[in-house]
Amino acid sequence: MNKIQFNIDKITRENVKGLEPYSSARDEYVSDGSEMIFLDANENPYDNGVNRYPDPQQRSLKSVLVSQKGVSPQNILLGNGSDEVLDLLFRAFCEPNVDNIITLPPTYGMYKVLANINNIEEKEVLLTQNFEPNVSEILEAVDATTKIIFLCSPNNPTGNSFSEDSIIKILENFQGLVVIDEAYIDFSSKESWINKIETYPNLIITQTLSKAYGMAGIRLGLCYASEDIIAILNKIKPPYNVNELTQQRALERVKNVDQVKEEVANILKERKKLTTVLSEIDFIEKIYPTDANFILVKVDNANLRYDQLLKKGIVIRNRTTQPLCENTLRLTVGTEIENNELIKALKEL
Repeated sequence: MNKIQFNIDKITRENVKGLEPYSSARDEYVSDGSEMIFLDANENPYDNGVNRYPDPQQRSLKSVLVSQKGVSPQNILLGNGSDEVLDLLFRAFCEPNVDNIITLPPTYGMYKVLANINNIEEKEVLLTQNFEPNVSEILEAVDATTKIIFLCSPNNPTGNSFSEDSIIKILENFQGLVVIDEAYIDFSSKESWINKIETYPNLIITQTLSKAYGMAGIRLGLCYASEDIIAILNKIKPPYNVNELTQQRALERVKNVDQVKEEVANILKERKKLTTVLSEIDFIEKIYPTDANFILVKVDNANLRYDQLLKKGIVIRNRTTQPLCENTLRLTVGTEIENNELIKALKEL
């Protein structure tokens, strides 16, 4: 397939185009590992492990991601959680009180929150009854000021991955940015869209270390896109947005591929077991297909069942207020012990 034509300049905010990014001390001099005396950044000179500013480009961490993902460092942006990455997209490409974005409810709630924070109109195009993008309605909703379409795949809270055909139709027929949020991709048998960023220059992939990598507490989000898009985001990101402790812990974790794979395999094994048992619970009316580390189920009375489980010391997510999700509960796959407790509690209700 030939690379599609896309002009990033047309959708970038005018004030961002001419922006001169802040140049930090660690941008101007990049250590090559030589023993140097650093008197350039007004730091406290007494070594305690974090007295120096962190690498603003997270080079050590990116070098591992480059080898694992098959991209160049210029295709990667790291953020203080995926939420910062998403916020940077709004700030770089969406003009406040002018532009709009399109979301596909039920979906991750931060897209709406960030749109509101940045004073950007959010157009909602509901998923179909089987939780697939309604491509024709999405493209009909696009106008001259539509800058971004957000696709969460595997989707939260439904758990399913969107069809490849639907995503390709959107990519090939929309001249703005298409963001595929792959927070749960490690639990899916589907391939990541990262290897398509050369074919689709309007494609942006976001991932996270919060789910499969078990590092929600360190807040590290990952963004993969064309060099042009990443260069614009680097213009506006805070110089030291990923702190030293986060970089150290993340580097240690991403190198430990075998441990991550083992944990994911255990979660998938438990997900399969849970799915089987849930089908035997009388008040569970439907179990939705999932490519994530959670299962969405339809029950007789979501509010009642949520409260009952809470009283048994089990916290789940009640999604009944979301579009197309009436009387649904979202159950995260826990450890074997936790899942057995959940099963015991469900059978007692």
